[in-house]
Amino acid sequence: MQNRQVQLRQTQTADLEYLFQLQQDKEATYLAAFTPPDHSSKEAYLEKFTRFLQGPTIHMLTILVDEGIAGSIAKFEIHGDAEITYWIGRSFWGEGIATAALKELLVIESTRPIFGRVAFDNIGSQKVLEKCGFLKIGTDKGFANARQTEVEEFIYKLS
Repeated sequence: MQNRQVQLRQTQTADLEYLFQLQQDKEATYLAAFTPPDHSSKEAYLEKFTRFLQGPTIHMLTILVDEGIAGSIAKFEIHGDAEITYWIGRSFWGEGIATAALKELLVIESTRPIFGRVAFDNIGSQKVLEKCGFLKIGTDKGFANARQTEVEEFIYKLS
């Protein structure tokens, strides 16, 4: 990470425009695989995430690197289970930013167990989860909007 300072702060409405732009990267979207059907609609994104900022079971944080936005990370609940999600701008890939951000989130969010899901071929995200103590506990398959096909995903858990 070469002495870069990674910090998390509450996501602000003003961050959403930039975070939307990060999620338009075709390679990143392909790797994420499981995106909303309308992931390229700025209006849908802003509406959804503005609502999420107020969600009582969602903890949305913006990842800052050297005071600039590098991505986002969140804890949310689905079917009563706590899960994490993150998105890092491609210019920050391979620098340990996601790992540092997830480690910091896991200090803030003490809910356990907490789960992470990742497409079978997203090796970078698998490594991030494993470096943060998550263990692969299973697999699932689902329709991946970004790929327009069914994709296997790995399920990780931190107890």
